[in-house]
Amino acid sequence: MKSKGMGWVAGLVLMIATPLAMFAAGWGATGQKVQEKDNYRLEGPFTHGNLTVFLVHGRDTIKGVTFITLQEALVQRKVIVRETRSVNELTIENVSSDEVYVQSGDIVKGGAQDRMLTTDLILPPRSGKVSIAAFCVENGRWSQRGNESATVFNSSANTVASREVKLAAKMKQSQGEVWREVAVAQDKLSSNTGGDVKSAASPTSFQLALENKNVQATADNYVSALDNLLDTRNDVIGYVFAINGKINSADVYASSALFRKLWPKLLNASAIEAVAELNRGQKYEAPKPTEVLGFLEDGSKGAEQEKTVSNRVQLVTRDSKDNFSSDTRDRSKSDAVVHRNIIKKY
Repeated sequence: MKSKGMGWVAGLVLMIATPLAMFAAGWGATGQKVQEKDNYRLEGPFTHGNLTVFLVHGRDTIKGVTFITLQEALVQRKVIVRETRSVNELTIENVSSDEVYVQSGDIVKGGAQDRMLTTDLILPPRSGKVSIAAFCVENGRWSQRGNESATVFNSSANTVASREVKLAAKMKQSQGEVWREVAVAQDKLSSNTGGDVKSAASPTSFQLALENKNVQATADNYVSALDNLLDTRNDVIGYVFAINGKINSADVYASSALFRKLWPKLLNASAIEAVAELNRGQKYEAPKPTEVLGFLEDGSKGAEQEKTVSNRVQLVTRDSKDNFSSDTRDRSKSDAVVHRNIIKKY
């Protein structure tokens, strides 16, 4: 394992074998509590600077399914994401024989405005056009940008790197709040990277700010210290991360293979958010593993709201006192939870 920048303390890497309540309440074939004594293990903390990561180990609950990600599908031209001229809705079509997994928070670049996708989606082979909810993460532009197509989106290299932007879209469902929080995130990144991260091509674009060379160079220091955590671990199904000693979010999946594919994109977003939130000269203690377990368990609490995303996907959200969580259920797999996302509301 790389040692560069790793804030290790004796005894810091802990393995905690415990049946997590977050999985017992919904991580199975039904929405009812599962009584199986499956053990999920939390490993960490792994720390670089003000970013701390905990790994969640567990067994795959969906077997024999190999999704390709939206990023892969766009690179391979297996998916077409089309502009609709509606700020909060796009269409997406799988033109391949593969199953494609689309994750909420993914940014698609181009069109009339860059968008963040706000729901997970599983696209079956030859899906035809499917509507998908979106929020604009670029304020003002409503035309072609440079040589990009104004009618389709050709890349999705980044996911939203801001807890506040995600909450504005997923919990508050407010376009105005999304734009406001994007501007706040850009200002923080400018302050902590020593230069304006806003692009002359489109000053309000979050995507172009994330591509800024100073942002990427600073985030790369975190990524290079943490990206090999999965190299010798085959059963990691998700992670929890904290910034400045405070828990931020968790993403846990039904497949270690799916998490492994998404890990580089997720880690890069976590690193960029850590850059934005950096307070130089301050030291932080990593959250205790018991605190992280409590956060994961809270992901199953709160009043549930169900939404049909597609014929195959059902979204279940929960809004508790401290956290906002969402489960993506695959109806073709007996409502198995493909992805659980938990966001701290503090």
